[in-house]
Amino acid sequence: MGEEVRSEEVGAVTARKRPKPGERRIQILQALAAMLEQPQNDRITTAALAAQLDVSEAALYRHFASKAQMFEGLIEFIEQSVFTLANQIIEREPAPEQQVARLLGMVLQFAQKNPGMCRVMAGDALLLEHERLGARMNQFWDRLESVLRQAYKALADARQVPTPTVDAQAAASLAVAVLLGRMQRFNRSGFKRMPTEHLDAAVQQLLR
Repeated sequence: MGEEVRSEEVGAVTARKRPKPGERRIQILQALAAMLEQPQNDRITTAALAAQLDVSEAALYRHFASKAQMFEGLIEFIEQSVFTLANQIIEREPAPEQQVARLLGMVLQFAQKNPGMCRVMAGDALLLEHERLGARMNQFWDRLESVLRQAYKALADARQVPTPTVDAQAAASLAVAVLLGRMQRFNRSGFKRMPTEHLDAAVQQLLR
Protein backbone atom coordinates (compact mmCIF):
# COMPACT_ATOMS: atom_id res chain seq x y z
CA MET A 1 0.00 0.00 0.00
CA GLY A 2 2.83 2.34 0.92
CA GLU A 3 4.52 1.60 -2.41
CA GLU A 4 1.33 2.52 -4.26
CA VAL A 5 1.13 5.88 -2.49
CA ARG A 6 4.73 6.71 -3.36
CA SER A 7 4.18 5.76 -7.01
CA GLU A 8 1.15 8.03 -7.20
CA GLU A 9 3.12 10.86 -5.65
CA VAL A 10 5.92 10.42 -8.17
CA GLY A 11 3.35 10.37 -10.96
CA ALA A 12 1.78 13.56 -9.68
CA VAL A 13 5.15 15.32 -9.57
CA THR A 14 5.96 14.15 -13.09
CA ALA A 15 2.61 15.39 -14.33
CA ARG A 16 3.15 18.78 -12.72
CA LYS A 17 6.57 19.12 -14.36
CA ARG A 18 5.25 18.35 -17.83
CA PRO A 19 4.98 21.70 -19.67
CA LYS A 20 1.75 22.91 -21.18
CA PRO A 21 1.55 23.04 -25.01
CA GLY A 22 2.12 26.78 -25.12
CA GLU A 23 5.04 26.52 -22.73
CA ARG A 24 6.67 23.81 -24.83
CA ARG A 25 6.44 26.02 -27.93
CA ILE A 26 8.21 28.79 -26.06
CA GLN A 27 10.87 26.35 -24.85
CA ILE A 28 11.50 25.20 -28.41
CA LEU A 29 11.90 28.77 -29.66
CA GLN A 30 14.16 29.66 -26.75
CA ALA A 31 16.34 26.63 -27.48
CA LEU A 32 16.52 27.53 -31.17
CA ALA A 33 17.52 31.12 -30.34
CA ALA A 34 20.15 29.85 -27.89
CA MET A 35 21.63 27.51 -30.51
CA LEU A 36 21.81 30.39 -32.97
CA GLU A 37 24.02 32.20 -30.47
CA GLN A 38 26.72 29.63 -31.20
CA PRO A 39 28.55 31.01 -34.26
CA GLN A 40 29.68 27.51 -35.33
CA ASN A 41 26.05 26.47 -35.84
CA ASP A 42 25.78 27.38 -39.53
CA ARG A 43 22.65 25.30 -39.99
CA ILE A 44 20.61 23.91 -37.14
CA THR A 45 18.90 20.58 -37.70
CA THR A 46 15.75 19.43 -35.97
CA ALA A 47 17.73 16.46 -34.66
CA ALA A 48 20.20 18.81 -32.93
CA LEU A 49 17.37 20.96 -31.60
CA ALA A 50 15.56 17.90 -30.24
CA ALA A 51 18.78 16.74 -28.57
CA GLN A 52 19.22 20.16 -27.00
CA LEU A 53 15.75 19.86 -25.46
CA ASP A 54 16.16 16.15 -24.67
CA VAL A 55 13.03 15.25 -26.62
CA SER A 56 12.32 13.38 -29.84
CA GLU A 57 12.01 15.10 -33.22
CA ALA A 58 8.41 13.91 -33.25
CA ALA A 59 7.83 15.94 -30.08
CA LEU A 60 8.98 19.07 -31.92
CA TYR A 61 6.56 18.42 -34.76
CA ARG A 62 3.66 18.18 -32.35
CA HIS A 63 4.10 21.93 -31.79
CA PHE A 64 5.47 23.12 -35.15
CA ALA A 65 4.66 21.72 -38.58
CA SER A 66 8.21 22.33 -39.80
CA LYS A 67 11.53 23.91 -38.90
CA ALA A 68 10.57 26.85 -41.09
CA GLN A 69 7.58 27.41 -38.83
CA MET A 70 9.93 27.52 -35.84
CA PHE A 71 11.96 30.24 -37.52
CA GLU A 72 8.72 32.06 -38.31
CA GLY A 73 8.01 32.01 -34.57
CA LEU A 74 11.33 33.78 -33.97
CA ILE A 75 10.63 36.32 -36.70
CA GLU A 76 7.19 37.00 -35.23
CA PHE A 77 8.84 37.66 -31.85
CA ILE A 78 11.29 40.07 -33.51
CA GLU A 79 8.49 41.90 -35.32
CA GLN A 80 6.32 42.25 -32.23
CA SER A 81 9.22 43.37 -30.02
CA VAL A 82 10.75 45.91 -32.40
CA PHE A 83 7.56 47.49 -33.68
CA THR A 84 5.94 47.66 -30.25
CA LEU A 85 8.97 49.60 -29.04
CA ALA A 86 9.03 51.70 -32.22
CA ASN A 87 5.40 52.72 -31.73
CA GLN A 88 6.13 53.68 -28.12
CA ILE A 89 9.05 55.85 -29.23
CA ILE A 90 6.95 57.64 -31.83
CA GLU A 91 4.08 58.20 -29.41
CA ARG A 92 6.25 59.48 -26.56
CA GLU A 93 8.91 61.45 -28.44
CA PRO A 94 7.55 64.47 -30.36
CA ALA A 95 10.95 65.69 -31.64
CA PRO A 96 11.73 63.95 -34.99
CA GLU A 97 15.49 64.09 -34.41
CA GLN A 98 15.08 62.22 -31.13
CA GLN A 99 12.67 59.80 -32.79
CA VAL A 100 15.30 58.81 -35.33
CA ALA A 101 18.05 58.56 -32.71
CA ARG A 102 16.00 56.43 -30.38
CA LEU A 103 14.69 54.18 -33.16
CA LEU A 104 18.20 53.43 -34.38
CA GLY A 105 19.49 52.85 -30.87
CA MET A 106 16.57 50.59 -29.99
CA VAL A 107 17.09 48.27 -32.97
CA LEU A 108 20.84 47.93 -32.34
CA GLN A 109 20.36 47.39 -28.61
CA PHE A 110 17.75 44.70 -29.30
CA ALA A 111 20.18 42.94 -31.65
CA GLN A 112 23.02 43.19 -29.14
CA LYS A 113 20.94 41.72 -26.31
CA ASN A 114 19.65 38.90 -28.54
CA PRO A 115 22.58 37.55 -30.61
CA GLY A 116 20.60 34.60 -31.91
CA MET A 117 17.81 36.90 -33.09
CA CYS A 118 20.45 39.18 -34.63
CA ARG A 119 21.54 36.34 -36.90
CA VAL A 120 17.94 35.98 -38.04
CA MET A 121 17.49 39.74 -38.54
CA ALA A 122 20.65 40.03 -40.63
CA GLY A 123 19.64 36.98 -42.65
CA ASP A 124 22.76 34.95 -41.80
CA ALA A 125 20.72 32.22 -40.09
CA LEU A 126 18.24 32.02 -42.96
CA LEU A 127 20.61 31.44 -45.89
CA LEU A 128 20.06 27.66 -45.99
CA GLU A 129 16.44 27.73 -44.84
CA HIS A 130 13.14 28.08 -46.71
CA GLU A 131 13.09 31.11 -49.02
CA ARG A 132 9.87 32.43 -47.51
CA LEU A 133 11.76 33.17 -44.30
CA GLY A 134 14.14 35.51 -46.08
CA ALA A 135 11.20 37.16 -47.81
CA ARG A 136 9.44 37.74 -44.50
CA MET A 137 12.60 39.21 -42.96
CA ASN A 138 12.88 41.52 -45.96
CA GLN A 139 9.33 42.69 -45.23
CA PHE A 140 10.45 43.48 -41.69
CA TRP A 141 13.23 45.73 -43.01
CA ASP A 142 10.91 47.40 -45.52
CA ARG A 143 8.49 48.17 -42.70
CA LEU A 144 11.25 49.51 -40.47
CA GLU A 145 12.55 51.67 -43.31
CA SER A 146 9.03 53.07 -43.72
CA VAL A 147 8.91 53.97 -40.01
CA LEU A 148 12.30 55.66 -40.26
CA ARG A 149 11.28 57.45 -43.46
CA GLN A 150 8.35 59.08 -41.69
CA ALA A 151 10.60 60.27 -38.87
CA TYR A 152 13.19 61.58 -41.33
CA LYS A 153 10.43 63.33 -43.32
CA ALA A 154 9.29 65.14 -40.17
CA LEU A 155 12.92 66.08 -39.49
CA ALA A 156 13.40 67.38 -43.04
CA ASP A 157 10.19 69.43 -42.76
CA ALA A 158 11.37 70.89 -39.46
CA ARG A 159 14.67 71.86 -41.07
CA GLN A 160 12.82 73.28 -44.09
CA VAL A 161 14.77 71.12 -46.54
CA PRO A 162 13.82 71.90 -50.19
CA THR A 163 13.23 68.23 -51.07
CA PRO A 164 12.01 66.62 -47.83
CA THR A 165 10.54 63.47 -49.38
CA VAL A 166 13.62 62.61 -51.41
CA ASP A 167 15.93 63.40 -48.49
CA ALA A 168 13.83 61.24 -46.14
CA GLN A 169 13.90 58.30 -48.54
CA ALA A 170 17.67 58.51 -48.94
CA ALA A 171 18.28 58.94 -45.20
CA ALA A 172 16.03 56.02 -44.21
CA SER A 173 17.65 53.75 -46.81
CA LEU A 174 21.12 54.66 -45.54
CA ALA A 175 20.06 54.13 -41.92
CA VAL A 176 18.77 50.61 -42.65
CA ALA A 177 22.01 49.80 -44.50
CA VAL A 178 24.01 50.92 -41.45
CA LEU A 179 21.84 48.84 -39.10
CA LEU A 180 22.26 45.74 -41.24
CA GLY A 181 25.97 46.34 -41.64
CA ARG A 182 26.52 46.61 -37.89
CA MET A 183 24.50 43.46 -37.25
CA GLN A 184 26.41 41.49 -39.87
CA ARG A 185 29.72 42.65 -38.38
CA PHE A 186 28.46 41.58 -34.93
CA ASN A 187 27.56 38.14 -36.25
CA ARG A 188 30.73 37.59 -38.24
CA SER A 189 32.99 38.71 -35.41
CA GLY A 190 31.56 35.93 -33.25
CA PHE A 191 29.54 38.57 -31.34
CA LYS A 192 32.67 40.50 -30.33
CA ARG A 193 32.14 43.75 -32.28
CA MET A 194 29.13 45.29 -30.58
CA PRO A 195 26.47 46.81 -32.88
CA THR A 196 26.13 49.74 -30.44
CA GLU A 197 29.84 50.59 -30.71
CA HIS A 198 30.25 54.41 -30.88
CA LEU A 199 26.47 54.57 -31.13
CA ASP A 200 26.00 58.27 -30.32
CA ALA A 201 28.64 59.37 -32.84
CA ALA A 202 27.20 57.09 -35.53
CA VAL A 203 23.67 58.38 -34.94
CA GLN A 204 24.88 61.96 -35.23
CA GLN A 205 26.34 61.12 -38.62
CA LEU A 206 22.99 59.70 -39.71
CA LEU A 207 21.19 62.84 -38.53
CA ARG A 208 23.21 65.25 -40.63
